[in-house]
Amino acid sequence: MADLLAAALAAGLTSRLARRVGVPQPPRLRRYEPGAPICEGPVLVAGGGRFTRTVEDLLRDRALAGVTVVPAAGPPLGAVVLDLSEAADPADLDVLRAVGAPAVRRLRPGGRVVVIGTDPHTLTDVAAAATHRALEGFTRSLGKELGGGATANLVLAQGDAHGGVRSATQFLLSGRSAFVDGQALRVSGAEADAPGDPVTPLTGKVAVVTGAARGIGAEIAAVLARDGATVVAVDVPAAGEPLVRVANDVRGTALQLDVTAPDAGGRIVEHAVSRHGSLDIVVHNAGITRDRLLVNLDEPRWRSVLDVNLRSVLRMNESLLATGGIAQGGRVVCLASVSGIAGNRGQANYAASKAGVIGLVEALAPQLRDRGVTVNAVAPGFIETQMTARIPPVRRELGRRLSSLQQGGSPRDVAETVAWLSQPGASGITGQVVRVCGQSLLGS
Repeated sequence: MADLLAAALAAGLTSRLARRVGVPQPPRLRRYEPGAPICEGPVLVAGGGRFTRTVEDLLRDRALAGVTVVPAAGPPLGAVVLDLSEAADPADLDVLRAVGAPAVRRLRPGGRVVVIGTDPHTLTDVAAAATHRALEGFTRSLGKELGGGATANLVLAQGDAHGGVRSATQFLLSGRSAFVDGQALRVSGAEADAPGDPVTPLTGKVAVVTGAARGIGAEIAAVLARDGATVVAVDVPAAGEPLVRVANDVRGTALQLDVTAPDAGGRIVEHAVSRHGSLDIVVHNAGITRDRLLVNLDEPRWRSVLDVNLRSVLRMNESLLATGGIAQGGRVVCLASVSGIAGNRGQANYAASKAGVIGLVEALAPQLRDRGVTVNAVAPGFIETQMTARIPPVRRELGRRLSSLQQGGSPRDVAETVAWLSQPGASGITGQVVRVCGQSLLGS
């Protein structure tokens, strides 16, 4: 179902009246195009933390101009990067106001603000830990203040995480992060793999996507293929026809199976390795909803949602992560949901399953660190899909507007985040939950 309000405002038909009566005006979001600059206009880099040189090197590599003071004249700023990674006391936060405020005034539509700090969980000094925790409140609040499709996000470094900071900053500056707002990404000091070609960073990788026949899964398959991966598209036999279409469109292969089958993981490994030579990326996207209030929720609806969304992932991972399964340095990305973070009326089963996925990611990531395998989750908010099109109109409209960006996201927004987490350069990001929700006012 199209967002009619956004379409009408974009056409200029009702914007003056809408502003007069206070109707939300969804901005046009800046999304990624292969080969395009990661952001538009000069980038202010300030704060003087230990990652400033890393950010400056990134900008030079991407042919972007960096400035250290807000220019008195000239083009608007494409982005602002404030590196407070060495802040030790709340007084050091003054740069957020003194430098950040005038810079934000100069930010162009679709601009980006990226704040870099140190993960407070790694600090023992109380004042320093409090200072870096304060960055999270600042960034979330700023994300709610920005307009014009601009976003604000936070990168929290664990040690000398230069590779992880570079990867996360590039993602957050780019159009890939169009619907990621007000979020905190923790990056470790794991040695970063070579980032590869910026346009096709997944060249030579073999990726498996479950639930790939339609919606978000089909979009994930398309974006991974666009970025250079060979894709194995997986879905149930009943979805065989659209599954084959997706596989053909991405020049990959189709595998029809039920992810809840006991041998599903083994069959995926056998197909990927025998047909394509390896298995490098696994995206656990398959999922279902069977919504009812808890008092009306029968056993089949409860059990089927937990089986597909959570138990199948646990079971398949036994084969996918065993010897001969996913390669050294592989990537596992699981689809969670903001419902698993904040809950949702009528979705006790679904929210439980998606919260379980988050728990799986957090527990599994440290176990696989020595193999260089990362495990992360992507938690979509309100995304414009066939499923959300079935929501009653009033609830659907509320879901669209309950975010800082005042609109629903696109399946492409979820797919771009999955593709970033699958890149070689993202080896410093693991055990994380990245919310693709436009900073939903509920659960963000």
